[in-house]
Amino acid sequence: MDVLRLLRHLWLDSADARRALGDDALRRLTARVHDSEQRHTGEICVCVEASLPLRYLWRHLRHRERFAALTRERALELFGDQRVWDTEYNNGVLIYVQWVEHRIEIVADRGLAPYADAAYWQAVLRDISPSFGGGRLEDGLGRAITAVGEVLQRHFPPSAGQAQPGGREGGELPDRPVVL
Repeated sequence: MDVLRLLRHLWLDSADARRALGDDALRRLTARVHDSEQRHTGEICVCVEASLPLRYLWRHLRHRERFAALTRERALELFGDQRVWDTEYNNGVLIYVQWVEHRIEIVADRGLAPYADAAYWQAVLRDISPSFGGGRLEDGLGRAITAVGEVLQRHFPPSAGQAQPGGREGGELPDRPVVL
């Protein structure tokens, strides 16, 4: 089983993830992130990655680390790489999908931690995970964006008179999903 899994990681790349979503779905997800960010000061970053980088696969082979742990670690790495941690109110959230592993991770910045702990995010993930079954990637991501947006809206509503959340035109992070 692990051999087939490793081969899928080696075979698939960003073009496969982009094809799985499609341009229309990327446009709709971009609009969902943009619309959500109009109702709060948080920033939502969506990353979809077809396969784990070779260094993660190598660690799996050498140390038998579980893929679930590697996926979580990769999400944390991308949280930094995409500068989700560097938002004005420290309330950025990364929604990460690892396509080969059929896993989704949500990583929230420290400003949101007092309002939504790990148990909360695990409950959200349990609720939206069935949407990823049967290749319904867009549906699952849409539900994740909605869930993240609701908690951000509840705890970080926009300030009165603020033209755009974060005080910048179009927000601090790109609304378009990052496909790796």
